[in-house]
Amino acid sequence: MLIPKAIAEGVRDGRVTTQYRRWDSPRVKVGGTQLTPAGLLRFTRVTRVPEVEKISDRAARAAGMKDAAALRRALRPRDPDALRRERSARGGEHVYRIHLEWAGEDPRLALREELPDADELEAIAKRLSRLDARDTGPWTRDILAWIREHPHVVSKELAAERGVELLPMKADIRKLKGMGLTISHDVGYELSPRGAAYLAWVDGAAGS
Repeated sequence: MLIPKAIAEGVRDGRVTTQYRRWDSPRVKVGGTQLTPAGLLRFTRVTRVPEVEKISDRAARAAGMKDAAALRRALRPRDPDALRRERSARGGEHVYRIHLEWAGEDPRLALREELPDADELEAIAKRLSRLDARDTGPWTRDILAWIREHPHVVSKELAAERGVELLPMKADIRKLKGMGLTISHDVGYELSPRGAAYLAWVDGAAGS
C-alpha cells in the first residue's frame, strides 16, 4: 500500500487517521505495519465502504483530502477499461477504509548507530553475500566503498561511474539502508556508523 510522505506525516502528527483504497479484497492486515518516510505506521482497522457517495467531508479530511468530492474523484475509476488496466495500482471492485496510526520511529535510525560485534559482522557479511549472488556479479562492497569516499554526491554520478541504470541502483542502496549500513540525504548518501564499521572490518580482513 503506497502511502505518500505528506500523508504519513499527517498520520504521525494526528491530522490523518484513515485512508481509502479501491481493492478487490483487503491488501493490509489489522495489526500490520508499514515503513514510511515519517516512521512506522500501524493498520488498526479495515472496513468495506458499501456506499462511497455517503462519505462525508469530515471523513474525507481525516484521510488528508480537501473534501468528499475530491476523495470520490480519487476513488472513481475513469472508465471500465481503466479499472481493468489499473487493478494492481488503484483499481478493484470495492472501496475499503483503512484506519492507521503512528507506531514509532523508523527502526533503521537506531540500527544504523549500533556498532556490530563479531557475530553481527559475520551475519551482515552473509546477508550481503546473498545480495551479491546475481548474474551481474558482486556489488555491495563497491557501492559501500564509493559512498564512503564520496559522501553527499548525487546518485547519478555513482550510476554513471558504475555504468548502471539509476533507479535499479537506488533500489540496491535502499537494501543497504534497510540493513542500517547507509544514510540517505537530499543529495547523495553516506555510510552510517554501522556501515563504516562493517566496511573497515571487511577491508581489514582483505588486507590480513
